[in-house]
Amino acid sequence: MSPSAVLPRDNAPDALSVLNSVFGLPAFRGAQEEIVRHVTSGGNCLVLMPTGGGKSLCYQLPSLLREGCGIVVSPLIALMRDQVAGLLEAGVNAAVLNSTLSFDEASEVERRLLAGDLDLLYVAPERLLTPRCLSLLGQANIALFAIDEAHCVSQWGHDFRPEYIGLSAIAERFPDVPRIALTATADEMTRKEIVTRLGLTGAPSFISSFDRPNIRYEIVEKQNAPAQLKAFISERHAGDAGIVYCLSRAKVEDTAHALTSAGIPALPYHAGLDAGVRARNQDRFINEDGVVIVATIAFGMGIDKPDVRFVAHLDLPKSIEAYYQETGRAGRDGKDSSAWMAYGLSDIVQQRRMIDESTGSDAFKRVSIGKLDALVALAETAGCRRGRLLGYFGEEVSGSNCGNCDNCLSPPQLRDGKVAAQKLLSTAYRTGQRFGAMHLIDVLVGRLTEKVTQFNHDKLSVFGIGRDLNEKQWRAVIRQLVAMGHLRADSEAFNALKLTESARGVLKGETEIMLREAAPGTRIRANRAKSRRGDLAPRAEAKPADAPLQAALRAWRADIARQRSVPAYVVLHDSTIDGIAAARPMTLNDLRNIPGIGDKKLEHYGDELLALVRSADA
Repeated sequence: MSPSAVLPRDNAPDALSVLNSVFGLPAFRGAQEEIVRHVTSGGNCLVLMPTGGGKSLCYQLPSLLREGCGIVVSPLIALMRDQVAGLLEAGVNAAVLNSTLSFDEASEVERRLLAGDLDLLYVAPERLLTPRCLSLLGQANIALFAIDEAHCVSQWGHDFRPEYIGLSAIAERFPDVPRIALTATADEMTRKEIVTRLGLTGAPSFISSFDRPNIRYEIVEKQNAPAQLKAFISERHAGDAGIVYCLSRAKVEDTAHALTSAGIPALPYHAGLDAGVRARNQDRFINEDGVVIVATIAFGMGIDKPDVRFVAHLDLPKSIEAYYQETGRAGRDGKDSSAWMAYGLSDIVQQRRMIDESTGSDAFKRVSIGKLDALVALAETAGCRRGRLLGYFGEEVSGSNCGNCDNCLSPPQLRDGKVAAQKLLSTAYRTGQRFGAMHLIDVLVGRLTEKVTQFNHDKLSVFGIGRDLNEKQWRAVIRQLVAMGHLRADSEAFNALKLTESARGVLKGETEIMLREAAPGTRIRANRAKSRRGDLAPRAEAKPADAPLQAALRAWRADIARQRSVPAYVVLHDSTIDGIAAARPMTLNDLRNIPGIGDKKLEHYGDELLALVRSADA
């Protein structure tokens, strides 16, 4: 038997007892137990599980239950650091091997691996594929390989990383070591490529529900996006931690400044910032309460912060996968959170231009356009957004009302839009399909602009035929016709709106057109309606928590985190603090029964936590 072809440990405790003693959790969730048992017994598999669903336990537990060290391949240095810090707090021997280590530090990690002194080792993919690292692994006892963020291996995924392609070497060089590939986001095409590239053909796929019932999805028409964002945060998430995504660096800076000026603590994050500034801003976001980070999409992967209460988009992402991944950074702790996006026609035009101007193959561009179209359809749907989102990933949804998205809480009004659509399409056609949205609206409403008169469009039969609708309403019509595929923006012709083949049926009156309009006078309620599936994660508290005790526990946690130079949630999650404040344990045994308090945390912090509870009672 090769050094790497190791078996489950003799007389090892069962998975549930390790889950409880190390991580302080009383029970598995969903398919976790089945996955853990499968991998512990030496099986390969693909795991699709939503963010916050407990993916990491699916490889951490088997690593503790099998002989040898679990090797976790991750592209995310921040995530490696935080997960290792959390494992060390729980008493697990864990380490990282990446570019942040000095030669001496890396040599010490290598020595510990060969000595059998590590339970888990996190390695960046480019590091793992070096001859030195592969040779090192060949000499070590390897319990398993976990390939995290496995969608990065797929050219069709939303975050393809070329260095992941080489990970096929794992199956070739270590065929007897179990491999578990994990991701929170992958459509059918991406899953197939993961299976092929990582040598998982014939291995089972464990696909959990993609549903994040604690997240409220809301997409609004972009009007004055900065003002809309400030109102959303002030009215719904004052004092909460959140992430705001923008497409450009300049917009990141402007938005962060605008929020700060409005009294909302906000920090910018993008690749153009000085590395030290970027690192300080990220650390503040992770370690402090109530900080909003405004970022390009470069931010977030690898951020393990569980108490992000909202994710806001001021620009349209590239695909539903990207939207799901980014919004999934909210509410990892299972508590009520929001995914809010302001969206307009210019977003579609911008993303389409980026696809057209990219250097990708024609096949890649076709797939990218299809993914963009699916996201636009999500933004424009009058039905349940959650159902549309889950349906994209092939998940059947029972019922038509999730109770926790804007369309279900405040259903939009639908109207017959056939005549409006015909007027718009006729105007685009008669003006030569050479002009953008603003000019078409000027013609429709009969506005004598310089351009209208220059091209004699005031002499056309369509001039002024759309005075029954205002500019805002016409913009909504254009956006929806683009979403339906009857119009397209031609990036090579200065975003001129052109008719597609399907527009013929609309003009002939053969195609039904139903347009949505915002329900008048309605607002999304601040309180959360009960969702269709219940909570993603079980709540620790059985009764309302004691607010002063909560505050004292948070202050204690912040002090411990500073002393140990780790994020506060690595010491104790919010849900554990809530559980302590609600249960008010009086003995170490009582405290040990709070989810999140394992043996090592009880040993390290038990007396101090009980003292805080007693002082609150004094």
